[in-house]
Amino acid sequence: MLIGVPREKKPNENRVGLTPFGAAALVQAGHRVLVEKGAGERSGFPDAEYAAAGADIVADPAEVYGAELIVKVKEPQPEEFDLLRPGQIFFAYLHLAAQPEVTRLLQERQVSAVAYETVQLEDGTLPLLKPMSEVAGRMVPQIGARLLEQNAGGRGILLAGVPGVAPGKVVIMGGGIVGINAARIASGLGAQVTLFEVNLNRLTYLDNMFGRQIVTLMSNPMSIAEAVAQADLLVGAVLVPGARTPTLVTEEMVQNMKPGSVIIDVAIDQGGCIETCDRVTSHADPVYVKHGVLHYAVPNIPGAVPRTSTIALTNATLPYVMALAGKGVEAASHDDPALAKGVNCFRGYITHPGVAEAHGLPYQPLDGLLTPAR
Repeated sequence: MLIGVPREKKPNENRVGLTPFGAAALVQAGHRVLVEKGAGERSGFPDAEYAAAGADIVADPAEVYGAELIVKVKEPQPEEFDLLRPGQIFFAYLHLAAQPEVTRLLQERQVSAVAYETVQLEDGTLPLLKPMSEVAGRMVPQIGARLLEQNAGGRGILLAGVPGVAPGKVVIMGGGIVGINAARIASGLGAQVTLFEVNLNRLTYLDNMFGRQIVTLMSNPMSIAEAVAQADLLVGAVLVPGARTPTLVTEEMVQNMKPGSVIIDVAIDQGGCIETCDRVTSHADPVYVKHGVLHYAVPNIPGAVPRTSTIALTNATLPYVMALAGKGVEAASHDDPALAKGVNCFRGYITHPGVAEAHGLPYQPLDGLLTPAR
């Protein structure tokens, strides 16, 4: 199969969809890989490394998009819309529940859109979202600690505290991969951490994992409001796979936060779980202030550490890229139910229920569209 790896067009997105190692594995398997000139440079992978791996370096994005399978990090950007074509497989983080324009485009162009974030194993885990959630979760406390410094506009709070001075208070909404990693780093810094989760079994698991290092609480509006009012750093880490994120922290709760406190909503790429995170920011301009509180709403946090992120991403995605390249989307979906759950659009239909519900569009189960397996 002909595989295209474009240079990311999203502002300040420094990752690339495939490492040279990944390209070499695909070439060795008999595929041809086209890499757009400069695609890996911001991740520390020069064109020469891709060429040495057997990939072809091309300058024209249209030539890259002539491939049957596009491997990217983020959803297509406006300058790429006209390059998409029917029957093409597009494999990337799509977050379509929060992307109505991109959803309509993929549907109209009849692109087979496979979303990293909805590939789901039988036990419910999300193997292609996990590595970036780990990166984002581990970055959140360091971002929050920096923003809490007075010269960044924050309260002038040291999360770790010092002898005789209480540590900062970190409140985390959600006990998934982002929440766990944020709690681990924040508690390691010495912060006082409170984590909210709606699933009692998950709360028990987290309590056993962390012991007395953090406080775990059942998510309900009264408890959330009380904790948010005391937070120095509030982290949104809620995820409903493929669907728009529910709002758990209201504007009124934010109004009761202390001036100079910080909010980081990692769920912003799925709509956000904090009501006042009502705009998406970027690495170039990451923060705005509302009700005296700093809001950080960057949807691609791992893009700030692109080398680590790109390697971790390719480690996870490469087996699925190999399957799509070797079998095509239909056969690969037949053979792997986890990959089938990643198919959000197919032949002009919306094949993920969360995406269909988010946009009020008809949902068509993928099983009914696939050619019966022989």
